[in-house]
Amino acid sequence: MALPPHVPLLASAGAFRPVFLIVMGAFLLLTAWRMTRGTTGWTPRILLAGALMLAFGYSVVMPLYQAGVLIPLSLVGQLPGNATVAMVWHVVKMVSMNGGWLLFGLGLALHAGIFETEKSAAPVESPATSPINGPLV
Repeated sequence: MALPPHVPLLASAGAFRPVFLIVMGAFLLLTAWRMTRGTTGWTPRILLAGALMLAFGYSVVMPLYQAGVLIPLSLVGQLPGNATVAMVWHVVKMVSMNGGWLLFGLGLALHAGIFETEKSAAPVESPATSPINGPLV
């Protein structure tokens, strides 16, 4: 029995891509939530805001484009549909994906302490020496 031409195979790349995007968005959000659990301040807020924006973009907006529900801007004149709606969804996609990666990356950098400029309060110690071979470097 042959499938209709508009029904993609479940094992095909076209059918698996939206599922992968949804799982990736959920995993990204879950990972950021686990990283920031128990922490306070602006760092976890920024990280989770970026993860939420990316999860929305990957789990909702991108699968809608893959399913053909949302019309890409390049096909506005060729397919029937409202150009204003297509433009609004394009802006939503751009803000959620680009803003999400910006906030997520900034949150990761803050979480890792890349922007910290204070010197460590730990005392500087001289290298340990070995009685047999001299200094250990």
